[in-house]
Amino acid sequence: MWSPFVKTYLFAYNFLQASSWTISLLSIISSVLTHKTINGAYSAAGYMISVMQTAAVLEVLHGAIGIVPSGFLSPLIQWSGRTHFVLAIAGQISEVQDSPWLAITLVAWCIGEMIRYPHYALTCLGRCPYWLTYLRYTGFIMIYPTGLMGELLIMYKALPHVKERNLYANFFSVFPFTYYGFLWAVLLVYPFLWLKLYLQLFKQRKSRLGRAEKHHGKRKRM
Repeated sequence: MWSPFVKTYLFAYNFLQASSWTISLLSIISSVLTHKTINGAYSAAGYMISVMQTAAVLEVLHGAIGIVPSGFLSPLIQWSGRTHFVLAIAGQISEVQDSPWLAITLVAWCIGEMIRYPHYALTCLGRCPYWLTYLRYTGFIMIYPTGLMGELLIMYKALPHVKERNLYANFFSVFPFTYYGFLWAVLLVYPFLWLKLYLQLFKQRKSRLGRAEKHHGKRKRM
């Protein structure tokens, strides 16, 4: 059970994240309506998405110290994968920033987080409606694979530019491989790590929806 301080902190954190991802999606929609193309999504919202995704390292800490039940490993895998993608790839390789697949990825991220964070925030208050819980544990079925496909295609598209510029050569000089080789390894491993998280959500879906439906049924009978 959360203390009042922890409950207030978690609510504020999730509310801020939800608001920021909503603003990001609205910025992308505004850009599309203005320029009649989805290719400017990164220009419109890339900075805010990068900041909020980086700040999500707090969720790894939340799991590590036990104030949320997610544990440490799953949040770390998701955070490191996304943060690497948005900072090291999308943020540094201008040739991929106008790709429609990057826009699709960012939109998928925004929609997913606009569901996830309000669900967490209202759960902190014990006032999460059933429909939001259902959306949280159903929407990911289509949203997450869309995001994965976009991430993989953008990383693959970035490979020639990474090799040509020998990107991050100074950092990788202490390793027996280059960032180009590292990125290939990420491309090969990424789908398997993602699948682990995806299947874990399906397990959660069954238990969480069953529990929420039972609780919702009790409230309706009261």
